[in-house]
Amino acid sequence: MPKISINELEHKIKVPILLTAVSGKIRIKNRSVTNEYGLSVSVKKEEFKPSNYVEWQIGYDVKWGKKYKKDGRNVRVKKKEYLNKLAETTLEHIQFLRPDRTIKSFYELSEYIWYFYRWNILSREDLENVVSYLNSVSNNNLIDNNSELQIDRSHPIAKNINGFNFEYTQVKYPLLIYKFNEYEIVAEIKITEKQHAVGTQPMLYLCFPITELKTRNNLIGRTAHTKEIAYFEIRESNVNVFLEMLKMFGILSDSHRHDILQIINTILA
Repeated sequence: MPKISINELEHKIKVPILLTAVSGKIRIKNRSVTNEYGLSVSVKKEEFKPSNYVEWQIGYDVKWGKKYKKDGRNVRVKKKEYLNKLAETTLEHIQFLRPDRTIKSFYELSEYIWYFYRWNILSREDLENVVSYLNSVSNNNLIDNNSELQIDRSHPIAKNINGFNFEYTQVKYPLLIYKFNEYEIVAEIKITEKQHAVGTQPMLYLCFPITELKTRNNLIGRTAHTKEIAYFEIRESNVNVFLEMLKMFGILSDSHRHDILQIINTILA
């Protein structure tokens, strides 16, 4: 994906959204009401509709490398996965250190906040308020530790299908939906199993209507072109959504909170 487009004079950021991505952090989905379960849309076969929306698993950092304990050297990553993401950020040089001595560069959410703070649209007080809020939340109240937000598995019952005697059970995943006051933009937190470890994890998504995207030709009523990119514009009128997302990331888990506090401290330094 290309880097974000930055308009210094008008204080706007255009974020590229790959419409035809079939996997990864951005998906085009469809639902008629906000709390309905969204179904993925094959945008190269199905025409865009007003009920389509973008589900974006927004991030806030990318791994730059590692600081060695013995001599304090900074060693850059070599994995293609990280190098590709580093090529997308405009702030590779703005970095913070995680407890495991991993060096992270600003990316996506932290990147946007950095620019809007530099443009004096977000103030020091705005960011300090996020710090105060996160420091006031106890570990027990973090979403990762909330005992009510657990994956629910129903008691199995016998079910015969085509001669096979199965044990049938239902698995329900918690979903939290937060509606921002200003726009038809929502945040979703999904509790899912960890992909590479035991346990569960909260995943944060930003969801907004397809009509928020900027393209040369109107999307509604047509299919997507191969590798077509549209743009979501971040500006003074909606940047508070991203400030709230920063705050929301900080209450997912203790690890997320540490990262967000480090990001804010780096911006304010």
